[in-house]
Amino acid sequence: MPIYAYKCESCGFAKDVLQKMSDAPLTDCPTCGASAFRKQLTAAGFQLKGSGWYATDFKGGAAAPATAPASADAPSSAAASTEPGKNASAKTDAVAAPAAGGCGGACACH
Repeated sequence: MPIYAYKCESCGFAKDVLQKMSDAPLTDCPTCGASAFRKQLTAAGFQLKGSGWYATDFKGGAAAPATAPASADAPSSAAASTEPGKNASAKTDAVAAPAAGGCGGACACH
C-alpha cells in the first residue's frame, strides 16, 4: 500500500497516511476539522543507483543463431568477422588470442 502525504490548507497540519489505492482521498483535517485536507504531490520514495540495465540483460529465449555454417573445405573466418573486443561465438581449430593486454605478454600468443 502506498503512503500519501496530506496537508490542511486551513491550519497547515501535515500527515503521511497509509492507504489503499482504491480508498477515497481524505478531506477532513484531524486537527481543525475543516474540509481542506488535500493530498500532496510528492517525489518518488526510491532512488536508482548503479550502471543501469541494458536491453540484452536477462532476456529469456534461445541464443542468437549463427550467421552461416562454415563448410569443411573453407577456412573458418568466425574469429576475424567479430567486432574488436568481442569473443567469437564459434569454435575454431586455432586458439584465439586474448584481447590486447589480457595476458600481459606472458604467453606465446603474442
